[in-house]
Amino acid sequence: MTLRLRRGSSLAVASHNQGKLREFRDLLGPYGVKVVSAGELGVPEPVETGETFEENAQLKAVITAFASGVPALADDSGLAVEALGGAPGIHSARWAGEPRDFYRAMERVEEELQAKGATSPERRRAKFVCVLCLANPMGAAQFFEGTVEGHLVWPPRGEKGFGYDPIFVPDGYDQTFGEMDPAKKHAISHRANAFAAFHAAVLEGDAGQD
Repeated sequence: MTLRLRRGSSLAVASHNQGKLREFRDLLGPYGVKVVSAGELGVPEPVETGETFEENAQLKAVITAFASGVPALADDSGLAVEALGGAPGIHSARWAGEPRDFYRAMERVEEELQAKGATSPERRRAKFVCVLCLANPMGAAQFFEGTVEGHLVWPPRGEKGFGYDPIFVPDGYDQTFGEMDPAKKHAISHRANAFAAFHAAVLEGDAGQD
């Protein structure tokens, strides 16, 4: 059964990541959807035991929907680097350690690329992957995927965005995601592409209309 969200609907976002929450609120706000985070609901972050983006997104969405009693949207996303066999992939956040230190995670990516002699842009191809899962409190789930291709640079550039954004330059641009205005990034990012599919299937009405 396809779940539809109308203006005024409540939606729990299954994330404690403040950067992701800002993006979700920016993307959902124009549609009149009331967003509340898992942290605000007191729902703890689950251990991500899945082996794919889809499995981890579903795990987070189902737990949050059940705990909150309202539909929940979860995202599992990461950076997949060709020269590293797709790593860090689903372990992108883990590479940042505890507490999260994404500068160290970016350093690790660079160290491993240097070890492989991957210094030219064509040897530093990468993509961001995002899988969204929308679940209702009964456990039914829907999935929406988006990707954005590009290459990695060093040193990191820009203080906008979050995670690996300062080292990722999307195809067709010369700025990293860390340098881009958020509105520009939202228009082309992996999360935006996944959200476009989510919008087409789930959101009722147009942005800014009552």
